[in-house]
Amino acid sequence: MRTRTLSLVAMLAAVLAGCSSTPARIAAVPEVDVPRFMGDWYVIAHIPSWPERNAYDAVETYAVREDGRIQTTFRFRDGGFDQPLRTMSPVGTVREEGNGAIWDMQFVWPIQAEYVIVDLDDGYTRTIIGRSKRDYVWLMARQPVMSEADYQASVRRIAELGYDVSKLRVVPHGGTKPD
Repeated sequence: MRTRTLSLVAMLAAVLAGCSSTPARIAAVPEVDVPRFMGDWYVIAHIPSWPERNAYDAVETYAVREDGRIQTTFRFRDGGFDQPLRTMSPVGTVREEGNGAIWDMQFVWPIQAEYVIVDLDDGYTRTIIGRSKRDYVWLMARQPVMSEADYQASVRRIAELGYDVSKLRVVPHGGTKPD
């Protein structure tokens, strides 16, 4: 009886493990020239994290620190163009295995969030940042506006990556970079 019970428990565990919905690791671009990626990126659209759910004028700025990590400054206005500027300053660590395209982003020690450059145009003017969980995504550009054709192509790419694009939010920009 004990053997039969253990076998039944083992079979049930195997079935439940097979039903697990662990998302496939999201594919990064083959290589990123990290120094070239540095600078300002306007968030054009996103599936936002909680703090940025009502972001206006959202700009992410990257700079390589002396220790090789990436100092990030995320500036935005919460809820409207007339709201005060808010800032978050996570630090990124570029993983060796990603050829510059896979980072760990740390907002609070010791927690690091996955940050993957999943799409990047040859001119380093448009990018998509994703996560394997497909919970958040960021479409960013070097300018606060993007052509409709580029935007639609980016939305198609986001869908191909496994995201529910009905959750995308376009980030309003007032046309200038927040100070």
